[in-house]
Amino acid sequence: MPKEKYDPSDSRRCYTVMSSEEAASGKKSHWTELEISGRVRTLSSSLWTLTHLTALYINDNCLTRIPPDIAKLPNLVYLNLSSNKLRSLPAELGNMVSLRELLLNNNLLRVLPYELGRLFRLQTLGLKGNPLSQDILNLYQEPDGTRKLLNYMLDNLAVHPEQLPQRPWITLKERDQMIPSAVFTVMCYNVLCDKYATRQLYGYCPSWALNWEYRKKGIMEEITSCDADIISLQEVETEQYYTLFLETLKERGYDGYFCPKSRAKLVSEQERKHVDGCAVFFKTEKFTLVQKHTVEFNQVAMANSEGSEVMLNRVMTKDNIGVAVLLEVNKDLFSSGMKPPQDRQFILVANAHMHWDPEFSDVKLIQTMMFLSELKSIAEQASGSVTRSSPTSDLSSIPIVLCADLNSLPDSGVVEYLSNGGVAENHKDFKELRYNECLTNFSCNGKNGNSDGSITHSFQLKSAYDNNLMPYTNYTYDFKGVIDYIFFSKTHMSVLGLLGPLDSQWLVDNNITGCPHPHIPSDHFSLLAQLELHHPLPHPLNPLNGLHLPVHR
Repeated sequence: MPKEKYDPSDSRRCYTVMSSEEAASGKKSHWTELEISGRVRTLSSSLWTLTHLTALYINDNCLTRIPPDIAKLPNLVYLNLSSNKLRSLPAELGNMVSLRELLLNNNLLRVLPYELGRLFRLQTLGLKGNPLSQDILNLYQEPDGTRKLLNYMLDNLAVHPEQLPQRPWITLKERDQMIPSAVFTVMCYNVLCDKYATRQLYGYCPSWALNWEYRKKGIMEEITSCDADIISLQEVETEQYYTLFLETLKERGYDGYFCPKSRAKLVSEQERKHVDGCAVFFKTEKFTLVQKHTVEFNQVAMANSEGSEVMLNRVMTKDNIGVAVLLEVNKDLFSSGMKPPQDRQFILVANAHMHWDPEFSDVKLIQTMMFLSELKSIAEQASGSVTRSSPTSDLSSIPIVLCADLNSLPDSGVVEYLSNGGVAENHKDFKELRYNECLTNFSCNGKNGNSDGSITHSFQLKSAYDNNLMPYTNYTYDFKGVIDYIFFSKTHMSVLGLLGPLDSQWLVDNNITGCPHPHIPSDHFSLLAQLELHHPLPHPLNPLNGLHLPVHR
């Protein structure tokens, strides 16, 4: 159930009639409930214009039918149709997903539309005094019968439409033909792991479509149809990484790296199988693995707490993680017909899943800062070690591709920090909590640098999906918004094209309450970007690429 509380309607309703003096003085009435009585046989079509109504009492009348237009009252929470002469109900009632009470007692109903199963927020369903079939009555009369009956109807409701429309490919620019460049695609996708896919969270989805055995086929179809060169996945369960994702993708020419959330170390072997984490896959014909790393945010928080209680109590207690792989770009990937670069070219691919709770904007921002601080160290160490093994390499910078479910909207401190290179120490997302002492540890100037009141990072990043190209990446009943991102080193790379959004109007027209859905296996939509990587011109002081590193003389 959604979090907000619902109190059943008071049967002893009180009415206040406005006096003529009050009306003359300009007093306005505000009413959200309406009662219609008097042996009414038909309802006026003007009733369906009262879209502000939250309660409608049309019981104790002589209605023989309810028109489908009743669904034009989307804010109804309480609907009383008892003691009429209804023989059938419109299927459109199932679109009124705000309903908490639906009273149909003492009518002539023999059957119910299976669309009622879509009323996942309904707490009270009154069916007494109807000549319903024994099968329906048996379910309804069981303990928690309303919920069991609605679940049965939803699970047996025919799925319409039969298939999804295709998401469009958006071309942003053409490949640069004048200089050597490598073009590759990157996918970012939160697959919704099995243990979070519950009817409590996703009551609008049939149980069979929440089942992992069903959803995993749609998830793998989404991944394989995108055929990305680099795939970053979040919410991958440990057992599924090895038995499904790695096994399937290895057959398609990928290798991968995975790490579960930190709690995996603390639970039994059986429970460990179901701990989720982050995975990165890459096509081995295009990239060669050089290094792999895991960043455990609780460990970084503990090491940098500087005695801060909020750091220990709020940040260290969350077990989110990030992973990173250093890849060498195979020379064959650079544009054909041009002489491939002599130097080795590397990219650092990072993937993370930040804390989910909207009340912890401070934690999300600090986790992001910790991740970039650790990525800087990884890149610096990689630069040194790889350069020593290959004296011809000029690695004053290593470009980065960062994929993440940041659980943060585009106007958040997290996205501001990544896009602008820093945020103010007193940013509202820190919630005025006392982090100041430890935050400077994550600034690119370090503890003793000139902070000028900001926490900064060393990367020059740009979001691939700029300019509101996606209206949402997470689509549920309670929340619709952009929280998944692909960032890249803007001085080293550019975006050639993107997989666009699913048609918003299609979702509305087909009454898709939220995802997952029988046609959409996760509550997230995947991101897919085609990036062009330019090989840097060799220069000992070249600071223009993804990461500014000191030049050793």
